Amino acid sequence: MATVLAPGEISDYIGIRFQKLGKLYHFKVGSQRDLTPGDYVVVETKRGKQLGQVIAYVPPEEVNRQKGLRAVQRRATPRDLVMKQVWESKELDALITCREEASRAGIKDAKFVKAEYSFDGSWLIIAYTTENKKLDVRQVQSALGRILRTRVEMQLVGPRDVAKMMGGYGACGIPRCCSTFLTEFSPISIRMAKEQGISLSPQEITGMCGRLRCCLVYEYEQYVEAKKQLPKVGKMIGTPHGEGKVVDLRPLRDAVVVLVGEEYHEVARPQIEPLEELEALKKKAEAGCSKHEGGGCDCGAKTAAAPDEQAEAE
Repeated sequence: MATVLAPGEISDYIGIRFQKLGKLYHFKVGSQRDLTPGDYVVVETKRGKQLGQVIAYVPPEEVNRQKGLRAVQRRATPRDLVMKQVWESKELDALITCREEASRAGIKDAKFVKAEYSFDGSWLIIAYTTENKKLDVRQVQSALGRILRTRVEMQLVGPRDVAKMMGGYGACGIPRCCSTFLTEFSPISIRMAKEQGISLSPQEITGMCGRLRCCLVYEYEQYVEAKKQLPKVGKMIGTPHGEGKVVDLRPLRDAVVVLVGEEYHEVARPQIEPLEELEALKKKAEAGCSKHEGGGCDCGAKTAAAPDEQAEAE
């Protein structure tokens, strides 16, 4: 995740975002020294000129390893912002045209999900998804360039990106995280579901995109840290209800479920008595101190009696 400076702090670098929930890109401030978060600027990128929004200033150490950073060209004018709105209104028509041309070309195993114009209409990006990695869409690309009279780029995106673009609701009943606040996708694994005790059923851990749900990562670290403080399942412990066996963990409640006899009890961590440690301390206290048999021992343990002394005592 990108690091930014606190409000009011400035540097020679800024973070700019070209889409509402897009990635944060770094640029040099250049001659535009009075920029503030929220301002719109025009910058030169690999695709040409783009209009983006300043999100925050970025500390120099965040961009030291990045080479070839470009400077902000200028502030966006009211005309730039109006042009952006005009071209955005034409994106749906461009997407419909794209789908029509794909149908004419006989392309059936691809889904064209989004069209995006640059703020001045000098280029158009068509995002599509397909399982066929060898699919050739150049025929559609050339047809669109001829019809729309602009430079067209075809961009292959994954299932998670498609879900982000399409929006909608998740299984929890609220708008999808990816289309409301997530700017980057984090790596997710089955282990995260196991650590949190979530059922591994596909219906429970799979999102609308067909991949593991993004929310599996939200509480994963808290579960891992909490479990380190609790005894493992199957371990015998002491409780206010007596000695019992740990049968389940409840990390977020900082407690365990213990089977004492035939009854189950939830026991908070401060009430747990580790039997193994208590037994070890008891044995150590009963055993003599072999280290200081000659006297002068201040460890608190009694000196072990010699075999002859034990025999005499008997």
